[in-house]
Amino acid sequence: MSGHSKWSTIKHKKGAADAKRGRLFTKLIKEITVAARQGGGDQDSNPRLRTAIATAKTNNMPADNVTRAIKRGTGELEGVSYEEIAFEGYGPGGVAVMVNTVTDNRNRCVSDVRHAFSKYNGNLGEQGCVSWMFERKGVFTFSKEDVTEEQLMEVALDAGAEDITDEENLWQVITSPEDFDAVHKAIDDAGFKPFEAEVSMLPQSTVKLTGKDAQTMLKLMDALEDIDDVQNTYANFDISEEEMEKLSA
Repeated sequence: MSGHSKWSTIKHKKGAADAKRGRLFTKLIKEITVAARQGGGDQDSNPRLRTAIATAKTNNMPADNVTRAIKRGTGELEGVSYEEIAFEGYGPGGVAVMVNTVTDNRNRCVSDVRHAFSKYNGNLGEQGCVSWMFERKGVFTFSKEDVTEEQLMEVALDAGAEDITDEENLWQVITSPEDFDAVHKAIDDAGFKPFEAEVSMLPQSTVKLTGKDAQTMLKLMDALEDIDDVQNTYANFDISEEEMEKLSA
């Protein structure tokens, strides 16, 4: 299973905790605020804001939180001034890692991200060193317990989805970024509920990890996700289901 799919599953399980949900809401509010600041508060003319709001709805964020975040972004309400910083580097076994952050303190953010890489056998690289290995795509992730492949094919492919992939206990619907909204609407209208819906960075190739490298890689991902300034983390590791069972035993 690819790093994105595996990490989606891990995050989904962790996300059941209220503390994790609160952290997720904080990250979503930051994204909505930055999107509104950059492109305005009208989601019809601001694709990034539209995607951020759709993600917030998927995660059951209250509408009032969304509205306040938009108003902070447009200046109608007083808010924090955020800066976006992207990091690229390598994890254990040469895994490519991309980290997107939104912060109100650049020095703290850089220090926290660098510390996480150093602690778990990784290292930061120059801008562009790994981004060429990833492709921007819309991704909807479903549990196989909630929907069948046939149901998704009928709805998602007709709405413009590019592919439906079988990821062991998950289905993933892949779209172009431009078709994300149309597919999201079709899925929503059909009553299907993805546990993750986002425009993501998918790896074009993967690095297979086992043993200590696999364990350390997951610790690095967890450490990065736990940094308040980190919005998204992408990596191209591949860890088998059998290996995951060993690590969680």
